[in-house]
Amino acid sequence: MKLFDRTGPIKWILVVLLVVLGFGSIVYNQYLIDRILEQERASVQLWAKALEFNALPIHQEASRLLLEAIADLEQREVVPDSVIQNLYRVESMRSMQNFVTDELILDNRGKFELPAVLVDDQDRPLEYVMLSEAGEPIIEYSFRNVPISKVDTEAKRLAYVQELKSTNPPIPIVVGEGAEAIRQFVYYGESSVVRVLRYVPWLQIFVIALLFFIGYTSLVSITRMEQSNLWVGMAKEAAHQLGTPISSLLGWIHLFRDELSESNQQFSALDEIEKDVDRLKGVAERFGKIGSKPELQSMDIYPILDESIKYMEARLPKLAQEVYIEKDLKATGLVKLNPELIQWAIENLMKNAMDALVLDGVERSPRIAIRSLVDQGQLIIEVEDSGVGMDPKTQKKVFAPGFSTKKRGWGLGLNLTRRIVEEYHSGTIEVFRSEPGKGTTMRIYLNMA
Repeated sequence: MKLFDRTGPIKWILVVLLVVLGFGSIVYNQYLIDRILEQERASVQLWAKALEFNALPIHQEASRLLLEAIADLEQREVVPDSVIQNLYRVESMRSMQNFVTDELILDNRGKFELPAVLVDDQDRPLEYVMLSEAGEPIIEYSFRNVPISKVDTEAKRLAYVQELKSTNPPIPIVVGEGAEAIRQFVYYGESSVVRVLRYVPWLQIFVIALLFFIGYTSLVSITRMEQSNLWVGMAKEAAHQLGTPISSLLGWIHLFRDELSESNQQFSALDEIEKDVDRLKGVAERFGKIGSKPELQSMDIYPILDESIKYMEARLPKLAQEVYIEKDLKATGLVKLNPELIQWAIENLMKNAMDALVLDGVERSPRIAIRSLVDQGQLIIEVEDSGVGMDPKTQKKVFAPGFSTKKRGWGLGLNLTRRIVEEYHSGTIEVFRSEPGKGTTMRIYLNMA
């Protein structure tokens, strides 16, 4: 029987939603990256075309011939200065033609943010000889938007060229025609925007997973709180409802006792009935304490265990063979506990052990062992049975509220036992050992006073 198993479907819905959101985030992010990469490649192609266009021999030759003509005309006094100025304006159009390449494409001040380099057919960066303010020649390389520290040596330059070459397909530039044509290539990398976008899906998945964890944890906490409040309310109501009939039964017992003589056999039966009614009264008091902080006292565990064992011995199941309860109570020392609640926890474990002897309708060698010992400052209480045992999957669920392997079980006993041990006594309880067909050993750990 399984109660309050509502988190299962919701958990899988959240997992599926997480997977869908994560996959969708990766796909959409990759779509954005592809679009940006297309635009970046178009920009690099524009740069390459501009370089190729400006390097055409016809442009270089036209500029040379025009400058020679201007120089020749300047030597002739009959030529008006206005004509020479007009020719200079024509030559200046050459500079205007280079504006697109030099300012709009090649400018390093943010208009073209891709790291790029122009190389020859041997993958060597092209060199340019520039004059300093003092008139000294300076060699510069055709890197764009690349920090100087990455290309300040020959080895670094060649390594960085290979890095850019492996990042994106190169863009070829052909200067000239036929066999004398010069082939050059533009290698380029990725902009900072693309590099950041590649990490965005993982960040989104992390955030989604974090939200999933918070949501699922909150759901489980709310569900457990609802369960806890429900059990507390039911327990207190049961204790309240039991109070009236128990008081009435005690009154009837005293009335019958007054009318019977002590020698009557029914008189001794009344004593046993009164013990059971007192037991019911104790159970009602236990239920009434659920949800309230119990008073803990420093006590010896032996008399509490001994009383619980004696009470359960009188209620052993009637099997083909007599059920033996083995006692090995070696623990000595004081433990802070509430005797009624600890007895309740021990009795729940023993009741489960008894049920396990015939859980599947097959009687086994009927044996239940109760042990107590002290180890490293902790009091250990063991309840072992030779019953049906549990598989690993069942062991993980055995303390869950509403989970039971019995057809008519409510799944409250072990959950209540864990609450008594862990929440009220700051101890721990575990399935110490269990194997199908070979029995189960449960352990309670309590801190010594």
